[in-house]
Amino acid sequence: MAERDAWRSRPGFLQPGHAERASIQILLGRFLVDRIAPNPLPERSLFPGDGAFRWGAAPPLEKVLHARADLESLALRPRLLRSAVAIVEPWDHVGRNAADEPLRASTNVAYLLQKIADCDSVLLPVWSSGVFDLEVLVPLLASSLAVVFEGGEPSVHDEASFSSPRCSRADLFALVEQLLLARAQSSAPAVFICLGHQLAAACLVELLRRSVAEVIATREIPRDRHGDAQSALEDVCARIAGVGEKLEVRKQGLVVAPDWSAPCFAVARNESGEQGTRVLVPYRPPHPRTSQLPKELILAQQVVADRYEGVIDTLVGSEKQVGIEMFHGDEVNEEAMLFANWAFGALHDAMIPHRAVLAGSPLAWLLQLPSAVEILCSTTTEQGLLTECAALGIYYRDLETKRMRRSFSCQFHPELLAGQGEVGRGSAPPPSYSELKRDDGARIFARMLYEGMQE
Repeated sequence: MAERDAWRSRPGFLQPGHAERASIQILLGRFLVDRIAPNPLPERSLFPGDGAFRWGAAPPLEKVLHARADLESLALRPRLLRSAVAIVEPWDHVGRNAADEPLRASTNVAYLLQKIADCDSVLLPVWSSGVFDLEVLVPLLASSLAVVFEGGEPSVHDEASFSSPRCSRADLFALVEQLLLARAQSSAPAVFICLGHQLAAACLVELLRRSVAEVIATREIPRDRHGDAQSALEDVCARIAGVGEKLEVRKQGLVVAPDWSAPCFAVARNESGEQGTRVLVPYRPPHPRTSQLPKELILAQQVVADRYEGVIDTLVGSEKQVGIEMFHGDEVNEEAMLFANWAFGALHDAMIPHRAVLAGSPLAWLLQLPSAVEILCSTTTEQGLLTECAALGIYYRDLETKRMRRSFSCQFHPELLAGQGEVGRGSAPPPSYSELKRDDGARIFARMLYEGMQE
């Protein structure tokens, strides 16, 4: 209880009590306008007197949800959560640097948010706290300003690598699936980073499998008088299953997943591990004439890329060179995400004429699915493309208002600044506002949050 008593009662640290959704969004936009404008916020150190920038030690990092009581306390103070970003840690570190030191990148996220927009952070370290009750947790997270799902060391396709006794792989899958389904009107956008990106990809495929299985198992949809909704959904799910059952994932000519039911279909070992600064390049889908992939998957990616602005793809295409920090050995498979985009689009289109019938049925949850998943960029080496799917735009087209909501995921770590690693560790001073404005990773991170807040 003592730690909760030390929580600030008003949002904001640089300007206590004056950090609200509107001001945070404006400050994020101001940060992104150019790379030279002065800091509109007071110049004040974010480090406490002892110089330790660590979770739970002192403001602005005092809000850590260790137990159910912490979650309940936060629920009773909704203003704090509505003006804060919720950071979910699936693991106690995102990997090790060249000096074999573990990196806890969530402190970087909190530093960036506070420095550029005076936006508070709330940490949920599920590796030590567990995921609590998802029926309580997910609606609370969705009421925050945004959710940042951090990285970690485990491999999505290796259940044994999730060795935390408090949070299994199944727990993380359940949490991520619910976060993906919680992107509704006025809800928090999500940014999934590294392991979070891989978990999101695996859960997108799992949501498709579940959708197909439930539709096929449904014998009758209530009040579907002529069976039109049933027939439309059965037809599209049969097409999705037919393509998924024949879709191979290949790396260097070898089959790593024979179909969409394989453990490595969504995520597998990369051809080579990536650590250090990489340059982002726009994603280019395979050529439909020479690729072994079904042509409709490639066409669907091209259509989505033309129809929607994925933010990262626009930034990468307009900038001379965008450098970010990579820190991974696994990757999200290009084939799986091209398939997911096509399948979600087909399912979404099939539901449009029958949404009222579905809304009053046990299949109503299908209306919460994304409508598209766009691959936004890739990384390259001297040998060519290495990580084809370096970032995703996860799109939700509202069936009634026709407005678009977005979440994002990225394999890279935009919060790990070049040459800095973890903020507050080592002798390097924390980056200034002007340094952050010039940093590609910080700008991409701020852009994902800013654009995700728009509807």
